[in-house]
Amino acid sequence: MSRLGKITRRTLLVGAVAVAGGAAFGVYQVRKPVTNPLRPEQGASLNPYVIIDQQGISIIAPRAEMGQGVHTTLAALVAEELDADWENLRVLHGPPAAAYFNAALAHGALPVPEYNMKDWQRRVTEGLGAASKLLGLQVTGGSTSTVDGFTRMRMAGASAREALKAVAAERMGVDAGDLRTELGHVIAPDGTKIDYRDLASEAATRDVPQVALRNPDDWTLLGRSLPRSDMRAKVTGQAQFSTDIVLEGMKFATVRNCPYLGGGMAGFDPAPALALAGVEQVLDLGDGVAVIGSNTWAAMQGAEAVEIDWTPSPLPATPDAMFDQIARAFDARPNSTMRDQGAPDEVAAEIEVEYRVPFLAHSTMEPMGATAVLQDGHLTLWVGNQAPREHAKVAAEAAGIEVENVTLHTVFLGGGFGRRVETDVTRQAATLAAMLPETPIRLTWSREEDMRHDFYRPAAIARMRGAVTEGRAVLFDAKIAAPSVTRAAIGRIIGREMGGPDKGHVEGAFDQPYEIPNYRVAGHLAELDVPIGFWRAVGSSFNGYFHECFIDELAHAAGRDPLQFRLDHVGAESPVAGGVLESVRDLSGWGAPVPEEVGRGVAMTWSFGTPTAVVIDLERENGGIRIARAFMACDPGLVLDPAIVRAQMESGLIYGLSAALMGEITFTDGRADQGNFPEYDALRMFNTPRIEVAIVQDNPHMGGVGEPGTPPAMPALANALFALTGQRVRSLPLLPHADFLV
Repeated sequence: MSRLGKITRRTLLVGAVAVAGGAAFGVYQVRKPVTNPLRPEQGASLNPYVIIDQQGISIIAPRAEMGQGVHTTLAALVAEELDADWENLRVLHGPPAAAYFNAALAHGALPVPEYNMKDWQRRVTEGLGAASKLLGLQVTGGSTSTVDGFTRMRMAGASAREALKAVAAERMGVDAGDLRTELGHVIAPDGTKIDYRDLASEAATRDVPQVALRNPDDWTLLGRSLPRSDMRAKVTGQAQFSTDIVLEGMKFATVRNCPYLGGGMAGFDPAPALALAGVEQVLDLGDGVAVIGSNTWAAMQGAEAVEIDWTPSPLPATPDAMFDQIARAFDARPNSTMRDQGAPDEVAAEIEVEYRVPFLAHSTMEPMGATAVLQDGHLTLWVGNQAPREHAKVAAEAAGIEVENVTLHTVFLGGGFGRRVETDVTRQAATLAAMLPETPIRLTWSREEDMRHDFYRPAAIARMRGAVTEGRAVLFDAKIAAPSVTRAAIGRIIGREMGGPDKGHVEGAFDQPYEIPNYRVAGHLAELDVPIGFWRAVGSSFNGYFHECFIDELAHAAGRDPLQFRLDHVGAESPVAGGVLESVRDLSGWGAPVPEEVGRGVAMTWSFGTPTAVVIDLERENGGIRIARAFMACDPGLVLDPAIVRAQMESGLIYGLSAALMGEITFTDGRADQGNFPEYDALRMFNTPRIEVAIVQDNPHMGGVGEPGTPPAMPALANALFALTGQRVRSLPLLPHADFLV
């Protein structure tokens, strides 16, 4: 981390965003090259993504590595053009800097289905990406990292390569066009080699050249599965997470926040905690306490011992009362009707049903934590996070200093799923550092604090009407009510509430490629002040369940095979989506006879640019039900690393199956009833199905892979349960409704 410094003025003009967005945001500001934030203590930085010193080449990955493998793919984009030696590369998290804006965050901005976007609409979204550049939005999320970096990071590698060649050409007295590059060397026609390390300092003084990118046919790294750049450090224990930092004189902290959401603290008695060995201080945080100890265990024991008088929560007292409040949103006009085809009110419904899903926690394997020290008015912070600039800003506010006096190190994240966009732990760590200046503080939340103070995936209700005629769906009419994640999370980040129709609220439902003549999806925003935030796949995580379970009900009402029923409605609307259904059909052997003790379910959801279809096989075993096999097919377009795509799909599936089977956060008197894995479990090795993944590449546009595996997993499981038992369960989780082997 110490290899990164502050500001030099070498700049880099990157990407088509600058041109496309020029008209809307001002040509000069948008076309203005990004400033290189790197000033390495040793060696030279050729642009915001490349440092070369005598140890070799370091590539700066501007997105957080939380287990999804993005550092490997982002580094490969640079290395491919740079002709770097993959085996000897180092990959570092980028510092907070406007240069690392994420333009792809705007790709879903228009209120139209992604699968059906016209070319001019895609150009508009590229232009909107310029807003991310002007705002410097450095965010890891929305399955956007690879899409965003695809051109920009290759350009960084190519321009660095040509700068190195230009210096070598002058030294050798040959034309740069006669030189080639390989494994970190510039090579002359006579075989003379010059190591990049001997050229970098001079190359860094040159203007950054604009060059053409290589033809994919010439790629040697991209398009194949590479060794993960983060794996060696993780398997050898060298990888650093927020709570791995060790500093001289360090103290260890934990917190007890008010468990009654929206409540507070009337008073507390620290004496029982201070009587424990290793407990040194109990600090007042206003709505809770922080306990400082000589080690984390002592601090956590002390936090449990503090006697605290909490004030009550204003939230409804029971889970049923919370759902009643969500249901009241149906009484008001919808916030959006993003799909409204035909005349749904004029078609008599044959099926009218209601679905429900609960609140969910992120449950990252690494609990929340951060390390901070305030020395001489400068705050240094180590925190795994998904938005470094926002975290730095919040830390500065908490410490009462200017953001220029904050150095934030992004370290590895032990899972994120949207939770680490939030800045609450960073704020607390900075606050504690300011209360105890000159003392390094390592803050670690307990699992219970984490689970009871999450920014949850909201509970939601869907009311569905549908009808079929002659084997086809003729009516799909959905009303969806839930608190708005977009308004809550974006409001926290920008400080004011978002207005207008909320696309994220109905994504996964209004934007699915089905050809149904009377098709309507309306979104109703519920007023319920539970803290909610971005959870893996966001709105698609629950709307995918609503949509695909109801499609299954329509198929059953039509007396049709559920997979062929989907194909008949999807194929003409989107051949790409039809392709993944055909692929998962072939992969799973769908249509072949299955034993009586096996039930099969299918679902398909288009989310984050990638259609993904899942088939789940449930099997009766010793009187219980086992999730035996899972088959997936996805089409993210151009695939840069097949092994990482496959791993992300498997990960998304397991996350979705875990939530569908046993995920549920309930509240009593505003306090989360679940506090640890015994009450909020996930699939383990023994009950995870055997998974097969087919990757299709017919999609003409690159999609994400981090989230699309999650939405179809939930309805595929529920549909398989119906196939096996004849029981249509319309609320999650499924575990209370059947005897699953867990």
